[in-house]
Amino acid sequence: MKIYFWLSCLAIFICTNAVAQQDKMLTLDRIYNSSEFRSDHQRSISWISDGEAFVTIEKNDAGEDQLIKYISKNNEKSVFVSAEGLKPEGSEKTLRIEDFSLSSDESKVLIFTNSSRVWRSNTKGDYWVYNFENNTLKQIGANFPASSLMFAKFSEDNKYVAYVHNFNVYKEDFKSGNITQLTTDGTKDIINGTFDWVYEEEFGMRDGFSWSPDAKLIAFWQLNASEIGTFYMINNTDSIYSKPIPVQYPKVGQNPSSTKVAVVNTVSKDITWIDIPGDAVQHYLPGMQWVNSDLLLIQQINRKQNELNIFTYKPSSNSVKKIYTETEDTWVDIGYPDVSSNQWDGNKLLLTNNNSSFLRMTETDGWRHVYKVNIENGKKTLLTPGDYDVASFYAVSDKDLFLSASPDNPTQRYLYSVSLNGKGKLHKITPSEYEGINTYNIAPNGAYAIHNHTNINSPKTTRLISLPKHETIITLVANKRLNDKLQTLTLPTTEFFTVTTSEGIDVDGRITKPANFDSTKKYPVVFNVYGEPWGQMAVDSWIGLYDIFLAQQGFVVIKMDNRGTPSLKGSEWRKSIYRKVGVINTKDQALAAKEVLKWDFIDTDNVAVWGWSGGGSMTLNLMFRYPDIYKTGIAVAAVANQLFYDNVYQERYMGLPQENEEDFIEGSPVTYAKDLEGNLLVIHGTGDDNVHYQNMEFLINELIRQNKQFDIMVYPNRSHGIYEGANTSRHLYTLITNYLLEHNK
Repeated sequence: MKIYFWLSCLAIFICTNAVAQQDKMLTLDRIYNSSEFRSDHQRSISWISDGEAFVTIEKNDAGEDQLIKYISKNNEKSVFVSAEGLKPEGSEKTLRIEDFSLSSDESKVLIFTNSSRVWRSNTKGDYWVYNFENNTLKQIGANFPASSLMFAKFSEDNKYVAYVHNFNVYKEDFKSGNITQLTTDGTKDIINGTFDWVYEEEFGMRDGFSWSPDAKLIAFWQLNASEIGTFYMINNTDSIYSKPIPVQYPKVGQNPSSTKVAVVNTVSKDITWIDIPGDAVQHYLPGMQWVNSDLLLIQQINRKQNELNIFTYKPSSNSVKKIYTETEDTWVDIGYPDVSSNQWDGNKLLLTNNNSSFLRMTETDGWRHVYKVNIENGKKTLLTPGDYDVASFYAVSDKDLFLSASPDNPTQRYLYSVSLNGKGKLHKITPSEYEGINTYNIAPNGAYAIHNHTNINSPKTTRLISLPKHETIITLVANKRLNDKLQTLTLPTTEFFTVTTSEGIDVDGRITKPANFDSTKKYPVVFNVYGEPWGQMAVDSWIGLYDIFLAQQGFVVIKMDNRGTPSLKGSEWRKSIYRKVGVINTKDQALAAKEVLKWDFIDTDNVAVWGWSGGGSMTLNLMFRYPDIYKTGIAVAAVANQLFYDNVYQERYMGLPQENEEDFIEGSPVTYAKDLEGNLLVIHGTGDDNVHYQNMEFLINELIRQNKQFDIMVYPNRSHGIYEGANTSRHLYTLITNYLLEHNK
């Protein structure tokens, strides 16, 4: 009996130990099919009372949405709008708050709900106004079809709400409910008050109108997309007959929509078109904003995107004046792709000095610097002198500009301030203990901020802080549950490195090694790539669950940033990719990888690469051009032929194909498909309105023509993110993982 007892104990010990070891390992089910490692996030906030308080969305004990107010100085909490107040008359159901905004006097709050998707985001929906004066809830545009209003906003005098419906701009009297249609020619081709696909995707433009401060005028954009080619996606699964899904999509080399701007009198409905010089088809208008009731700022960039002009317009005299011009031999950035910036803010210029000046970042002296530009005379004042890049800027106080930079380490971001008079020195505000990526939402008064922090070992945390001392008032999101769960896992180690290529280029990288790493052993390596001007990979932010999972499977995971990526390493680094997308970035990645493969612990026979979108294109280029390095590749949603992508993005970085088509061909992966030697898996969604499924089939045809064997996976009706539909993410990452495990011993 004793033997059986001890054997039973041994069996229990072994099983318990096995379970304990298993609990330390991630699985794809644990990542994608459970909430076990769910990350917490701070809901969006709206500053009120000049920043002395803020409002956010929270749920009550019954799980209903409500608006909660917090006092900034002490985080004192109170109910701003209760769930009960958000129940429409005759309904027992509280409105689900997707977004909200306040009137300028904070007497009313506009609730956005019941939304539907337009391109990337849910920008159509229903709007309700909660009125604090009488504690009533009223729907705006109640007679229009559900989920059909866009961008509703209060006038400055709080008497009206304006919105877009069916490509026209409307004004509604809040008290009487009377509706005035201000534009009448809107169709799917004539677009008033919002934008076409490419303006949203490449300029971050969605909301296309704004009230004047005196509420007498509304400025709005009109796009004429009637000459834009229609690309058809095909839905084969939702009925017995296929359905074409049309998208107005200007391919590279094709003319964009003609664009013009106007002001409409909100009483007489008279429309005055603003006479901006130049061909409306051969330029873009990516920014317009009111300075005061009789002055607009309008940004214009030419078709090649290497000349920016800024005009003022006075409605009272119908006069246009050019006040600013900026040119580059490569391209002029309107939005700045960076981990610290908001790419969807409508490209508004930050006004300062009582709206007498605006701030503009330029790269005309080798670095990205901030200039203050006088609106009246165009005089420029350099605010950030020195050999460093500004990543983005956030806000201004009476005397200072708050900006993001990292002069000593391009993988990180910190908050700095600098004087608005151009005579002060750069002052670091972020404390040293917050090493990594720091981003901020700064209150209008500059006294408080929402601070987000992350680094390679830490998921994002969010704090309410006071400025300028950066003192924590309260931690809003600690992600304690996630951090505790992570500590139960066998975690890898992540660190940064720099390699110098054979051409003398210093490439920054981030490497994640398996736990219990042994430098005397050989490890398969997975390069996760992007490499285009819209994203940086080797940054000091949390590595995420999938990289942890891959490291637990025995892989070394590496991310590197080549020339052309938006790293804070000077303008020459970023702009050297001009007309060389697919060439210089691919070469830098490959030559940097060759240096990595010299490390003793890398198994050079098991080298894989994978990437998404531009990273998918990079993966194809690396597999085709450098088959001696990369043995296995997985390309997701890749641009196979640069001539198939949209005009704004591709022409910005490559020029016009009418002038240099050979550069587009040289940079396109399909040109080199004949040189494939390794294992290749290509993945695409048929509903991708960004990088069309056309790229996949064009590449497949060429690989067949060249008698190359490869693997494919098609996700029906999935968009560029390949996330729609039940179980999609788990299925996708299982596919990627299995392919890596199968082809990397």
